[in-house]
Amino acid sequence: MSSVSIPRNTSKNASMHTLYIPRDTTALSLGSDKVANIIQHLADKNNLPLHIVRNGSRGLYWLEPMIEIQTERGRVAYGPVKADDVEDFIESLCWQENEGHPLYLGLTEEIPYLKKQQRLTFSRVGIIDPLCIDDYCEHGGFLGLKQALLDSAQQIVSTVTDSGLRGRGGAAFPTGIKWQTVLNASADQKYIVCNADEGDSGTYADRMIMESDPFCLLEGMIIAGLAVGATVGFIYLREEYPLAHEVLNKAIELATNENYLGKNIQGSSKEFTIEVRLGVRAYICGEETALMESIEGKRGMVRAKPPLPAINGLWQKPTVINNVISLASVPIILAKGANYYQDFGMGRSRGTLPFQLAGNIKQAGLVELAFGPSLHSLLKDFGGGTRTGKPIKSVQVGGPLGAYLPESQWHTALDYEAFTSINAVLGHGGIVAFDNSVDMAEQARFSMEFCAEESCGKCTPCRIGSTRGIEVIDKILSTNKDSALFEENFTLLEDLCETMTYGSLCAMGGMTPFPVMSALKYFPEDFISSHKV
Repeated sequence: MSSVSIPRNTSKNASMHTLYIPRDTTALSLGSDKVANIIQHLADKNNLPLHIVRNGSRGLYWLEPMIEIQTERGRVAYGPVKADDVEDFIESLCWQENEGHPLYLGLTEEIPYLKKQQRLTFSRVGIIDPLCIDDYCEHGGFLGLKQALLDSAQQIVSTVTDSGLRGRGGAAFPTGIKWQTVLNASADQKYIVCNADEGDSGTYADRMIMESDPFCLLEGMIIAGLAVGATVGFIYLREEYPLAHEVLNKAIELATNENYLGKNIQGSSKEFTIEVRLGVRAYICGEETALMESIEGKRGMVRAKPPLPAINGLWQKPTVINNVISLASVPIILAKGANYYQDFGMGRSRGTLPFQLAGNIKQAGLVELAFGPSLHSLLKDFGGGTRTGKPIKSVQVGGPLGAYLPESQWHTALDYEAFTSINAVLGHGGIVAFDNSVDMAEQARFSMEFCAEESCGKCTPCRIGSTRGIEVIDKILSTNKDSALFEENFTLLEDLCETMTYGSLCAMGGMTPFPVMSALKYFPEDFISSHKV
């Protein structure tokens, strides 16, 4: 490393400059650890008054690693700051705010991508030290729990019900109704299960919460336990998230030490404990009944419903199962009231959803918005078009089981019912963009192949249907478009998809036809262009 030409600071009373350098999985993959280590080395070597805080990412991933510096005006940002930029960053005194530097972004909160968002669930993400309870509390943490400890169980459930919060997964089931069912159930033991097996393509919101604001998730789970009378919680964590695993376990330890978990929570005589269980790299274990089987130590196989998990769930006891974003949305609802949360959104879709832009997109990142804007505005105003500069051809929303949407559908409002009306799903808010070089026939085949690979095998429509689906698509792609066999296979594929939709035991097989049928409907030319003629 070359010598850095900056004046050494010999004053023992020099005011410290606080630098925030993200430490979440994506920022780390882009070199944030190396950047932080070099800055620390130079600070030590040159006696610079720099204090580094490893926060979470703001979710502006095309700008990572992004460094923020605390100033009297607020935090100012630079990015993306690569390892090779650090010496210049230090030499240019950027740590004292240098507006003329090419990586200078200005006040972080004024960056348009961030300023146009409505961050409720993610209000602390990228701002706090993830493992500092004092920092969490200074930014509104545990206010929801404080209110919950004053309320009765029914009052908590009623508040969540009145807020309009729905599950931030595939089914969008009203959270309050699920909680009410568990509250009304009689049992000697009840459970709260957090589904953190985030497996949908293009999704990372759960991971961001767990790595960047873990106490928010813990608080939501504690409140859920108080609401339904559960004393034990499990976080079923995707095995591929080692940093989240590390952070969650440390957060649980800290929360227990500070009496937010364990017996006699904050002197209330209430009890709640949380344990992290690792997943088994199986997409099907994101389905709630297969997830419970896995926690119980069994193979992840889908259970028939009824009985519902709310009545007969984990170890046959009443169980609340919500995903990370659902539970992490609860603290602000309890802290600020049902009406506050209800004021965001449209129709039956209340509050906000963290949309995750991925795929061939110029400005990939997390965007938390109230329900209502169009998919087009999200792609244009936030995504900025494709990374390749080519036109966007198709967008898949809601994970690998979501429909492929052409431009004619991008006017659709980001709302559960609006997406249902076009045979699509919002799901977990993952949005994957494809430019005009994509072959949608290949994408349709991939959907069937994905189902065949990830099916638990319990029901015939999913297990056999997905395998037959691959074969039929291959026949279509190898048949002359003018032959009778071509049309017969098209009809056969449509019939097969209908059987899978209505005959499968769970959404794995039931939703696989969504991307296949949407590709057939909106991009038929891709099934013809590769044929033998």
